[in-house]
Amino acid sequence: MRRDVFQAIADPTRREILNMIAHQPLNVNAVAEHFAVSRTAIYKHIKMLTECGLVVITQFGRERFCEARLERLTEVIDWAEQYRKIWTERFDSLENFLDTPRRKPTRKK
Repeated sequence: MRRDVFQAIADPTRREILNMIAHQPLNVNAVAEHFAVSRTAIYKHIKMLTECGLVVITQFGRERFCEARLERLTEVIDWAEQYRKIWTERFDSLENFLDTPRRKPTRKK
């Protein structure tokens, strides 16, 4: 089953796993040692990341290494970009409004 990238990054543990292996591939045991949960739980997180295409597992001898494939995150970036544009436009409009000089009301005598 192919999972959604948004599902993968929804969990803080999976985001931390991605952060760890973004810099260098790590074996599964090295990843699991950084968390206070069971190895089975980490394996399940890694499985979901693999199903989403964010992680590739490579076997070297008896060890399995996790390697990040962060290009799949462009889907998330594209989705968030539409909202960044909306908010940038709104803040620009607010800035223009606040920078426009206001005429003081004149008093009638």
